Amino acid sequence: MTILKGIRDETAKEDIMRLQQLGAEFRKTNRGGLITFHGPGQLVAYPIINLKNFKTSVRWYVDRLEETVIRICDELGIHANRSPDTGVWVEDNKIAAIGIHASRYVTTHGISLNCDNDLTWFKHIDPCGIKDKGVTSLTNETGVICTTNNMMPIFLKHFEQVFDCKTEEFDTDLQKKILDGLYNKIMIDAM
Repeated sequence: MTILKGIRDETAKEDIMRLQQLGAEFRKTNRGGLITFHGPGQLVAYPIINLKNFKTSVRWYVDRLEETVIRICDELGIHANRSPDTGVWVEDNKIAAIGIHASRYVTTHGISLNCDNDLTWFKHIDPCGIKDKGVTSLTNETGVICTTNNMMPIFLKHFEQVFDCKTEEFDTDLQKKILDGLYNKIMIDAM
């Protein structure tokens, strides 16, 4: 589970304790949005992008992330759309959540796409603060197991098309160095 700190941190201590008793771990972050769940079977992508190289608009960036997921869903035969509630939806069920942070037009955090994850955790929270709506996954919608390993090449293909860019894969040591540095910065900013 992730929650964000500050004014919008509306998660009550009793709720946190209840979820911890169920086995949830919490991380406070500085991203936009309210409480959500991240777990195995979710494709979580946190692109680090300097929007000055694209368009200096956070709304544009969120729209592009949503478009990436909509194209993935379309390729799989799923009719998905945007909503005023942010994220990507299949009817009244959220299939992808977006929570970002941008500082000087450099983005952190990003998107989580439900591929083949355990959706029961969402029953214990109001995902992203949204009540009375459901959550779904690519596996639920297609009837075929959609692992993150299967979906990653499809995600990268559509991400590169939507953002008109080329992604790069870093070796494991460099990835760890970058992610450790970002994690430490994010955790310090969230305090």
